Amino acid sequence: MRILIIRHGDPNYEIDGLTERGKNEADALALRMKNEKVDALYCSTLGRARLTAEPTLKALGMSAEYCEWLREFGYAKVKLPYEDDTTIAWDLLPEFVNSCEGIYSPSGWRELDFIKASDLLTHYDAVCRELDAVLKRHGYERGGYNYKAIRPNHDTIVLVCHYGITAVLLSHLMNCSPYTFWQNAVTLTTSVTTVYTEEREEGIASMRVASIGDLSHLYAAGLEPSFSARFCECFTDDTRHGGDPNKK
Repeated sequence: MRILIIRHGDPNYEIDGLTERGKNEADALALRMKNEKVDALYCSTLGRARLTAEPTLKALGMSAEYCEWLREFGYAKVKLPYEDDTTIAWDLLPEFVNSCEGIYSPSGWRELDFIKASDLLTHYDAVCRELDAVLKRHGYERGGYNYKAIRPNHDTIVLVCHYGITAVLLSHLMNCSPYTFWQNAVTLTTSVTTVYTEEREEGIASMRVASIGDLSHLYAAGLEPSFSARFCECFTDDTRHGGDPNKK
């Protein structure tokens, strides 16, 4: 089986829609996807994801299943010592990360004080259960670190969602901390992340990531990748800093 995880197009967060750039990205994505054999497409219920999926659904002549659990993961809040209020779980400053022993441990991240004092684990585990329910529907049942190949197949399923939730999905499939992706990876708008099952032993399927955040369809369409979800490359850059009270 193949799983394609697609981030929405360049967002207009004020209206939960797409910018003109985002609409062009969604069209370029549809050109990439139109010749794919897609067996099922699951989409976040948020507008920016739905609008991204629409051109692809039209090109494929199929419909989507809209899922609340694929919404952006921003509803999981944590309280950080340098913030006045709770904030999204993945927006941590590097100095704070350095103070969090175990944040990249597959299980240790769950024991951090700021995690245990939040509702993050409840929401994280709920999303993982929903993902596993979908995979079971397609023939693969979670069993330990891997999946039982109940009905081995070459199906392709597509998940159209968001950056924050993508990190949750990948961390569950790869058995690692979500902070591995939240802090050290980014999937840019309309990027495609590809995961395959590998059944090297009969009846046992491991999930293996072939690519993260592929943007080849944008380059083919002559479109520059959006900066959305990235931070400044250098501290002196006049681009997004985020979370730093000195560089709002």
